Amino acid sequence: MNRDSNLYTIVYASVMVILVALGLALTSQSLRSYQKKNEDIDKMMQILRSVRVQTTAADAEATFKSLIKESYLVDENGKQVEGDAFSTDYVKAFASKEPLPVFVASIDGETKYIMAMSGAGLWGPLWGYMSVNEDKSTVYGADFSHQGETPGLGAEITQSFFSKEFYDKKLFNEAGEFKSIAIVKPGKTAEGQDYVDGISGGTITSQGVNQMILTSMGGYIKFLTSQKQ
Repeated sequence: MNRDSNLYTIVYASVMVILVALGLALTSQSLRSYQKKNEDIDKMMQILRSVRVQTTAADAEATFKSLIKESYLVDENGKQVEGDAFSTDYVKAFASKEPLPVFVASIDGETKYIMAMSGAGLWGPLWGYMSVNEDKSTVYGADFSHQGETPGLGAEITQSFFSKEFYDKKLFNEAGEFKSIAIVKPGKTAEGQDYVDGISGGTITSQGVNQMILTSMGGYIKFLTSQKQ
């Protein structure tokens, strides 16, 4: 074939594109197991942070297995159903009212129930985990994550100073009514429910977290008001 012809150029370019695409596909496939492992470790660390346990990637799996004594799915009636809590697609589960995950931890001899959250912020998805004491109302801990909130503003929801605000807040009032936990502008209050200060300069993200807690924890009401598991 004439190397100076247009046909040669087209064939050569096509072959190179195919070879590069094949190489990238094989590389991606070979690394998938490592990527999945890293994703699982990150999820374990997030769940552990919701019960006030800080870990490194190196010891996350061992710590998770030591502290998380049980996990299961619960349906809209708060009943346990078949399924893998850890691998559940939380976004899909909340969107279609499918069974939701619950993780049961033992912290200093006390049982904590950990539930997943899913929502939307200013620039993308929000998610997180919230744990409650055995009364299934008092918040023990929380952890929040995001995909693309603004650094120094909305992205501050990942910081410990924000998650610590939720310690000992109540999801239910004294009458046993679900009230969630409100996110308010600093200096403001929320009548009839527990509340925390939102992120200064991150109003929309704070509103997203507020709605996420309301709708996500709302999906667990029957579980939270049921007899202790």
